[in-house]
Amino acid sequence: MITIRRSAERGHYDHGWLKTAHTFSFADYHDPRHHHFRALRVMNEDVIAGGGGFPMHPHRDMEIITYVLEGRLEHRDSLGNRGLIAPGIVQRMSAGRGIVHSEYNASATQPVHLYQIWLLPNARGLEPGYEERALPGAGETGRLKLVASPDGAQGSLRVHADARLYAATLAPGDRLQHVLGEGRAAWLQVMRGDVNVGGQTSPLVAGDGAAVTDQGEIALASGQGAELLLFDLA
Repeated sequence: MITIRRSAERGHYDHGWLKTAHTFSFADYHDPRHHHFRALRVMNEDVIAGGGGFPMHPHRDMEIITYVLEGRLEHRDSLGNRGLIAPGIVQRMSAGRGIVHSEYNASATQPVHLYQIWLLPNARGLEPGYEERALPGAGETGRLKLVASPDGAQGSLRVHADARLYAATLAPGDRLQHVLGEGRAAWLQVMRGDVNVGGQTSPLVAGDGAAVTDQGEIALASGQGAELLLFDLA
């Protein structure tokens, strides 16, 4: 079964310095029909204006992945980590038993456009941690590239969750297939372009997502080209 979540159906908020869209319930946005999907708890698309950002604030018991589409995001945390996340670099922060961090647009004038993703961890009270990696296969199109996994396979970020995150860039006309193990499900998030999933008559476009359940295989195709994330979840 494929259940589509259109971009316009998300919770949209304009705070001036921050324009955000919540796929799942988050902060003041509550949607009991879309609270989470398996271990996927948060899928926020954010555009932070030049000079804007989030001051130091705490998290715990969450795996947080940040994927930047445009601009640069500056990260600092209570573990002493500092990072500058730009397109092609993906960040993972394990909040564990507690971490405090800030996120600011590194530019005073240009916006930063990103997705922030939270995964429910497989245990509480873990050791906090931080990691960033270059996306594998820079410039490659037409294949799913492993970005995060429980075992850090293929040089991916290591997450404390039974989830594997793939990224792909599709050229016009590209087709992909992904096999799901027994009992597993997938979430597809389109960040740019258009993606047809499972032969649906209406393609997904930027900001759209889809839950895929009770299917052994996912077929993806793009007419105009696309950039996407695919989550393989227990």
